[in-house]
Amino acid sequence: MNSTMDWKNKRSQTLAFCLGIILVGVLVQLAGSLRGDRLVFPGIGQILSVFVRLLGEGSTWQRIGVTLLHLAEALALSSLLGLLVGLGEGFFPFVRNLLKPLMITLRSLPMIILVILIMVLANYSTVPLIATTLVLVPLLSEAVCEGLLSIEPELLDVYRMNSSLTPRVVWNVHLPLMAGYLKQSWINAVGMGLKVTVTTEYLVQSRNSLGKAVFSSLFNSEYAEIYAWALIMILLILALTGIPAVIVRVLSDRNQQRRHWRLCP
Repeated sequence: MNSTMDWKNKRSQTLAFCLGIILVGVLVQLAGSLRGDRLVFPGIGQILSVFVRLLGEGSTWQRIGVTLLHLAEALALSSLLGLLVGLGEGFFPFVRNLLKPLMITLRSLPMIILVILIMVLANYSTVPLIATTLVLVPLLSEAVCEGLLSIEPELLDVYRMNSSLTPRVVWNVHLPLMAGYLKQSWINAVGMGLKVTVTTEYLVQSRNSLGKAVFSSLFNSEYAEIYAWALIMILLILALTGIPAVIVRVLSDRNQQRRHWRLCP
């Protein structure tokens, strides 16, 4: 019964997602009709044609690789800093109050101003890494802090009876208990990180990147290419956020099957 309900829910969610994609296409077509300018709002067929052409070009995959490298570096650095800052804020109220103004500043500061400040202070080649990291650290640290503070004290009393707070306890006890917060923050960080990375690449003209590609398309008034690049970025976000969840689900199902086989006589 539960499996049937789950299957119906998944089918309903898939249908709603597909209808949402169609809705986006309808809105683009409607915008073009209202504006009466097919140069700025080209048809869906033209956008898909350019999209397929771009996927067949080797330079497209090179640009995707450069942008994903910038994103991966920023995610790795921001995850480490966000975890350390979040744990410090969660364990020590003084640290939380000390860093609160800085976190509010980083969250509230317009991204364009932040990028310009970094462009003045740092080498252009490092701007995508620094800017994306600074934008993501408050997002990740807040999730870690909230997850830590939301843990029921009764669940932590078990280790306190036998051990003091150590990095091993944090890794084996605290992090698993706030896995939900970490997962959601990671999904949000990937989407936000890609947008910030492409924006900074656009501003500093990073070579062979998606941001540079968007700039070239805009400079040449190739609006169909801009929408095609946007579609590529959307698919990248879906892949980066969806594939890890699928892998975790598959591994979890396999572990459950192995346990079931071991228990069967």
